Amino acid sequence: MKTGFDNEAYIRLQSQHIMERINKFGDKLYLEFGGKLFDDYHASRVLPGFAPDSKLRMLMQLAGQAEIVIVISAADIEKNKIRGDLGITYEMDVLRLKSAFESRGLYFGSVVITHYEGQNSAAQFKSKLEKRNIRVYLHYTIPGYPSNIPLIVSEDGYGKNDYIETSRPLVVITAPGPGSGKMATCLSQLYHDNQRGIKAGYAKYETFPIWNVPLKHPINLAYEAATADLNDVNMIDPFHLEAYGETTVNYNRDIEIFPVLDAMFEKIYGENPYKSPTDMGVNMAGNCIVDDEACREASNMEILRRYYASLNRLAKDECQENEVLKIELIMKQAKISPEDRKVTVAANTRAASLSVPCAAIELNNGKIITGKTTPLLGASAAVLLNSLKELAHIPKEVHLIAPEVVAPIQKLKVDYLGSRNPRLHTDEVLIALSMCTSKDANAQKAMEMLPALKDCQVHTSVMLSAVDIQTFKKLGMMLTSEPVKG
Repeated sequence: MKTGFDNEAYIRLQSQHIMERINKFGDKLYLEFGGKLFDDYHASRVLPGFAPDSKLRMLMQLAGQAEIVIVISAADIEKNKIRGDLGITYEMDVLRLKSAFESRGLYFGSVVITHYEGQNSAAQFKSKLEKRNIRVYLHYTIPGYPSNIPLIVSEDGYGKNDYIETSRPLVVITAPGPGSGKMATCLSQLYHDNQRGIKAGYAKYETFPIWNVPLKHPINLAYEAATADLNDVNMIDPFHLEAYGETTVNYNRDIEIFPVLDAMFEKIYGENPYKSPTDMGVNMAGNCIVDDEACREASNMEILRRYYASLNRLAKDECQENEVLKIELIMKQAKISPEDRKVTVAANTRAASLSVPCAAIELNNGKIITGKTTPLLGASAAVLLNSLKELAHIPKEVHLIAPEVVAPIQKLKVDYLGSRNPRLHTDEVLIALSMCTSKDANAQKAMEMLPALKDCQVHTSVMLSAVDIQTFKKLGMMLTSEPVKG
């Protein structure tokens, strides 16, 4: 994959831009941090060259100025909400985030529990945090939010919320997931600071959509595909266009809420320092794209991967058909189809000709390797071994795993673990391969090629088990599957 993004320039420009915004307001800046801080893999896929931890590295440039506040909604605590990508509760993620920040030398200040209405589970979580000497603040549900501005910006609205004691000029407001109340937390602080005579400002840091690339650029379309379940829509910012005569891109929720924010800022300050939602942002990602064509290609492939992910969820009754239809519309706007994904064509063509499940991997040199289901191996395990052979320059006819190694694994699966499928999954085939490395130089050479599979594209003609999906994910490979049960 060609590099399309200058990551070092991004870290430098982004930290400079945030410092400029701090200086603009005087004493303090509350920075609402959207998206993922440690593992922004979506950004790294659509902006080749973007490191998944770029935001964190940028923050570390400002470590002496920054303080972290983590926000969690009492409603999410009550629902025991899970982070889909990590499989842990939002409560657990608060502690994970705190530990991760501190391990990198960043100052963690406190936790804010928002939407608090006396929920027992939230009160218990508060007590649990305080026993760990973590400062906890409560922000309450405000009736009529966000429309009832006279109530919101008053002693009975934001005035009821605990005031978050902070000590650094940059206060980063982050959360385990969306809908946690980050923006409301920032605005509540602005109200309290204004009451105390403290000059403070607010800014928003979201990577997508990128405000200074075209509305229908594949990068921005890929963001719409990624949020198809939320029904987010990218839009031209009408406020920015009216104020400056400049076309910029934002997304519907920020544009829809801006008149409310405008009224809130006027109520707090007497005037709004921003003329548009775009003005509120501090994202410099668009200025660091160095190869537009590489980013377009990477983003188109991401849209197709999102499409297949939604098709698979629909087949398992995990989403509504509207999600798939929306991504199909995005594909039409991008002028792409599944046939533009080479591994998809390769896997499906071979499966149709052999009438068995097949898989294909596109190596980083562009070569396509295929594999089929056999009595010993599933298609995904077969293509994995075939790819390792290709990378290690091992002849196709050479067996990397001896039959005497496979047989006892199959016996274990069927006779002792009750499996009806004796074929080896991807994780099992890698364990078997590792067992052969001590006596077989070819097996050792093949194992050493595993890192070369990172970022390779994979497609299978049938849906895979959770185990196979996780193995490809751990290898850093980009998987899609037909919504067909194997």
